[in-house]
Amino acid sequence: MSTHSPSDTPPSGPGGRRGSTWLDEWDPEDEGFWDSRGKRIAHRTLTITTANLTMAFAVWFVVSALVVRLEGIGFDLSGTQLFWLAAMPGLAAGTLRIVHMFLVPLYGTRHVVSVSTALLLLPLLGWFFAIQDTGTPYWVLLLLAFLAGLGGGNFSSFMPSTSLFFPKRKLGTALAVQAGIGNFGVSLVQFLTPWVIGFALIGSSQITDEGDEVWLQNAALVWVPIVAVLAIIAWIGLRSVPVRANFREQLDIFGERDTWRMTSLYIMTFGSFAGFAAIFPLLIKDLYGDFDNAPTPLTYAFLGPLIGSAARVGAGPLADRWGGARLTALSGAGLLVCTIGAAFFLSPSSVDEFPWFLGFMLGIFLFSGIGNASTFKQMPMLFPQRQAAGVIGWTAAVAAYGPFVFAVLVAAATSLGGSPLYFFVGAAAFYALNIWINWRHYARKGAPRPC
Repeated sequence: MSTHSPSDTPPSGPGGRRGSTWLDEWDPEDEGFWDSRGKRIAHRTLTITTANLTMAFAVWFVVSALVVRLEGIGFDLSGTQLFWLAAMPGLAAGTLRIVHMFLVPLYGTRHVVSVSTALLLLPLLGWFFAIQDTGTPYWVLLLLAFLAGLGGGNFSSFMPSTSLFFPKRKLGTALAVQAGIGNFGVSLVQFLTPWVIGFALIGSSQITDEGDEVWLQNAALVWVPIVAVLAIIAWIGLRSVPVRANFREQLDIFGERDTWRMTSLYIMTFGSFAGFAAIFPLLIKDLYGDFDNAPTPLTYAFLGPLIGSAARVGAGPLADRWGGARLTALSGAGLLVCTIGAAFFLSPSSVDEFPWFLGFMLGIFLFSGIGNASTFKQMPMLFPQRQAAGVIGWTAAVAAYGPFVFAVLVAAATSLGGSPLYFFVGAAAFYALNIWINWRHYARKGAPRPC
């Protein structure tokens, strides 16, 4: 059935005319339409939005790469203040994703992707200037950390948009490719930061505690021209599917029990991926940083998001072939085992325990990546197209609070017990609950909603 109906008709007026922003018709389930026209448009849209999403994730996590170096260049910040800086992008992303989940049916892919990408210039330019003045007030740093969450918010409009462009049989792969490659932005910023801060571009340098000269503002500056170009490309190259709904109509997803079950499952997977990615550098620093020959946080921290992102890309086709619920079951079991394993290395007596801690943490990223792909296969199978897009946006919004929640709870657990052990125990219990939810409703033989 075509997605175009009288209620779907794009508005007239600037930016809403047929042939400019809105496509005349769209029916990816029709094989003739898909082969003759739809496939080309869908893959062009996927390519552009994926590139923009990658930059969005890089901006979202640029703060995680900066906070571990602020003290070393003269900022007077406590450990709690640093954790709050790491948490703020997650708080912003979760909140902004709730807004983003409604945007595509209101304004269309072209406007949402291009404008959202252009807004990423605000935190990038803000950090560029703030980082060069160690007297920058803490509230300004908090505000800039919050603005970095603009990048995280984009996910809840970009992914629902992509779900409208592809037939259901291909959605597992399409969404996994977009989200997985987008997630690489996390590794990209954490991997490149140590290199790009080592040479002069624009602005004054800083001297670290070790006496090295660095240009920490480069960590934000290097993304500015890329973001600007991608925003322009999005405006030129994207069009919008004629699937429209007002705000009230989109609220119908909250009356479905599967919406809440899938929300919990995606918190388990993406909440873990984003949450641990945000605090991984600080965990390495706090747990192992006082030993001789201590590991450098950013030397290892990028590996987690890299593995999780690759796993998401690889698991997408598997979910299309075998079903999302089965892979979600595997994801939950792996998260549970690796979290329990990591808990044994949170109070180390020597740096020799670090490889074990690193291994279990990388396992968490691996299985969270698998689950990120499988849950996004489940949602389009459980809901009609427009509702599925809304559920994808909503679950992504709630799970985006992961960096905020993880940072705050780890800081609280460390303050209470001297290590993050209580947090890891709680996470393991949450994983066990979600393993049961997925098995009971979706994965077992005879499940009421197999997907």
